[in-house]
Amino acid sequence: MSNRSQQVLQETILPVLAPNLRTIINKFSSRQLKGLVEIRTRVNKPLLLEKANEELLLSQEGSIAKSIAQAYKVTQQDIKDTLNLMTSSSFYTLEEELKSGFLTLPGGHRVGFVGEVIRDHKSIRRIKNISALNIRLCQEIIGAADKIIDNVVNGNDLCNTLIISPPRCGKTTLIRDLTRQISNGVARLNFSGLKVGVVDERSEIGGAYQGLAQNSLGIRTDLLDRAPKAEGMLLLIRSMSPDVVITDEIGSKQDVEAIQEALNAGVRVVTTVHGSSLREVKARPSLKGLFVKDTFKRIIILSNKLGPGTVEQIIRQ
Repeated sequence: MSNRSQQVLQETILPVLAPNLRTIINKFSSRQLKGLVEIRTRVNKPLLLEKANEELLLSQEGSIAKSIAQAYKVTQQDIKDTLNLMTSSSFYTLEEELKSGFLTLPGGHRVGFVGEVIRDHKSIRRIKNISALNIRLCQEIIGAADKIIDNVVNGNDLCNTLIISPPRCGKTTLIRDLTRQISNGVARLNFSGLKVGVVDERSEIGGAYQGLAQNSLGIRTDLLDRAPKAEGMLLLIRSMSPDVVITDEIGSKQDVEAIQEALNAGVRVVTTVHGSSLREVKARPSLKGLFVKDTFKRIIILSNKLGPGTVEQIIRQ
C-alpha cells in the first residue's frame, strides 16, 4: 500500500469503523493491506478484506484467519456503531439520501448497505435493520486514460465513445480520468478541452460528498450527482450547455433515448456498459437502438486479463 493509500485508510476509513473492526484492521501492516479494494462486513459472518485478486478473512487477533471458524464474526453492534460514525449518528434522519442503498464518505469512498426495505406502492422509502456494509475504497488513478485518449480525441473534437467492461475491470476509474482529460485538455494532442457534463447516478465517477466531487474531474466539468441518468442528461443539456455528456453504466431504454436526444442536440456522449463483448451488448433489447446508426465511433472493450483496466480491443466505426 502506498504512503498515500495508507494515509487515506488511517485518516478517512478507520475512524468511521466500529472500535472492534478498527482495532483488528489496525494490526495489519502496510504490506498486508497493499491493494485493498473493499472492506466487507455482514452480521454473523466473517470480516473480509478484498484485494484485486485476493480475499482475506480476519481473526479477532488481527491476523489472517485460515478458516471461517477462526475468523472474527461481525456483530449487529459493529454495523450499528459503524453507521453511527459514518453519519454522525444521523442515519435515520437521512432517509431521502440513503434510500438508494449507499452513502459517500469524504474522499469519495462509497459505502453500500442492505437490510429490510420499507416501500410504498411506487418505490423504496427507506432501508432499516441494516445487515451488511460494503466499504469500497475510491481508486482514483491520474493518467488511467492515457492509453485510450489518443483514440477518443479527434482534433479539437471528441468521438462518441462506449466503454464495454465486465464488473471490477476498471471502467469507472478509466472514465473518471477520461473525464478529467477531456475537461482539462491534452497539450501533446493540441486538444484544448471541452465543457463536460457528468451524470453520476451512483456517485462513483465524482465520488461527491455533500454535492462536491472528491475526485479530479477537470476545470470545465459540471457534476450532477445522484440524478437518474436519462433525466440528468437532458437536465444538463438544458441548463449547462455541455459539449460532452459523460455517464456510467447505461442499460435502460430511457437511457438510450436520452443519449439519442443528446446526439440530436449536437452533444458528444461518452458512457459505459456492463458486458464482455460487443456482440453481448448488441443482443440486449434495451440497447439495440444505440447500434442502428453506428452511434459510437469508438468502442473500447476492457478486461481484467493483465489487471483492472486492460484494454482488450478498440473498435473504430
